[in-house]
Amino acid sequence: MPFSPPASVLIIGSGVFGLSTAEALSRRPSFANTTITVVDRGSGSGEGDENDFPARDAASIDSSRIIRADYADPAYATLADEAQAFWRGTVKPADRRSDDDYIGGGGRYTESGLVVVADASDIQNADGGSGKSKKTGMYYVRESWANVQALAVQDPSLSQKLHELPDAEAIRAVVGTGGTTGDWGYLNAASGWADAAASMAWVLRRVQATGRVRFVRSKVTLLEANDAGAVTVRLDNGQTLTADLTIVATGAWTESLVAADLGEKRSLNGTLSATGQVVAYVPLASDDEHARVAGMPVVLNLSTGLFVIPPAKNSRELKVARHAYGYINPIKEAGPSTPYTHLDDPKLAIPEEGADDLRRALRQMVPLPGLADRPFARTRICWYTDTPTGDFVVDYHPDLKGLFVATGGSGHAFKFLPVIGDKVVDCIEGQRPKAFAEKWAWRTATTDAEGTPGRTTVVTEDGSRGDRPGRLLWDELAKKEVA
Repeated sequence: MPFSPPASVLIIGSGVFGLSTAEALSRRPSFANTTITVVDRGSGSGEGDENDFPARDAASIDSSRIIRADYADPAYATLADEAQAFWRGTVKPADRRSDDDYIGGGGRYTESGLVVVADASDIQNADGGSGKSKKTGMYYVRESWANVQALAVQDPSLSQKLHELPDAEAIRAVVGTGGTTGDWGYLNAASGWADAAASMAWVLRRVQATGRVRFVRSKVTLLEANDAGAVTVRLDNGQTLTADLTIVATGAWTESLVAADLGEKRSLNGTLSATGQVVAYVPLASDDEHARVAGMPVVLNLSTGLFVIPPAKNSRELKVARHAYGYINPIKEAGPSTPYTHLDDPKLAIPEEGADDLRRALRQMVPLPGLADRPFARTRICWYTDTPTGDFVVDYHPDLKGLFVATGGSGHAFKFLPVIGDKVVDCIEGQRPKAFAEKWAWRTATTDAEGTPGRTTVVTEDGSRGDRPGRLLWDELAKKEVA
């Protein structure tokens, strides 16, 4: 049937998916007569304040995020390449008047280059004799290398920026800090990183400038669905919100919200899960130290998940983090994993094992005297919305016609900020991009032997994760926290 735009849209969440969708809806002619509301719990003061949308513990609020088209999956590589044109400013908004009028302008995007590597021991069929093939970091890097080379066929300038790194010494030479990691990989000088918080603030300003989007700062406590498939959203202040179409874009909070409030048969149990990742910021002691790391590329080892992002010109902190299976935090037995952040506990710090792993990365990748042993300036647990394959979920609820879900970023959605909102709206209109027809479809929840929906631990096995799965946050915190 032809798509009929809803008279009203309510978006829960103002992170990458939520805010970009609001921006795309406000520009789409077919939604010209649609009222658009965004509700988020916030963390600052004042309705519409930039410190409120999204909340400060959202994954999209950070000093930096990697921007790359380096994907093992050709569909995501192509989409990321499309997004990079916006980050670079080769594609700009029609209302551009200055360098600040495109998302990567104003210093928000830095094309530092990306070194992506894996360890030789990390072979594709590391199955422990089970006979089952397991995607690993080396698999991911080799497939990514093939896909960026395919992109370079259409872009000769890109081919000049791709360089294979056949061994540890070749990797050391391009890292430029005296350190090295991994045994094989490549440099993509056309990749880089973006100031995530500043980029989100830029998108927020564009949304607010349309005058079409109402922002509500409140926590959603309950989703209620009636037999007709309509959804009522209850807020912590006792008020309710309704719309013809409700879009859940709550990131790592999605599973706990949908699972707890709509009932097991309508939940996302077993199809996505919140996982916490360790991040730390290391103070740079001098201008000389800053100079030695400011020109380095982003370095990412997909066997260990450890990576380092260089500092901005005006920053004196080096970011080190781990893209891993992460910590899970089920609030009850067989319940959904629920984020626990510095907004829940301002004194929250990362577990000791995570800190030790980050210091190992520093010793390998940035072996400046005393750097790896220096107290962290600050730490953070960054929460992903993981799916088994690392694919997003962008689809209508199968039996609630008034509910749409846009989530499942799996730790790699931010780079798509300039384009993902339009893709979400395409899906709302029934025009999901062909390459993602199955990848972004609603997933069926797991069932037990009696056919009753149950919960399994979601582990993302796309080859990009390091460390080991199944770490429980509170077990690790109980051992020792590191400030």
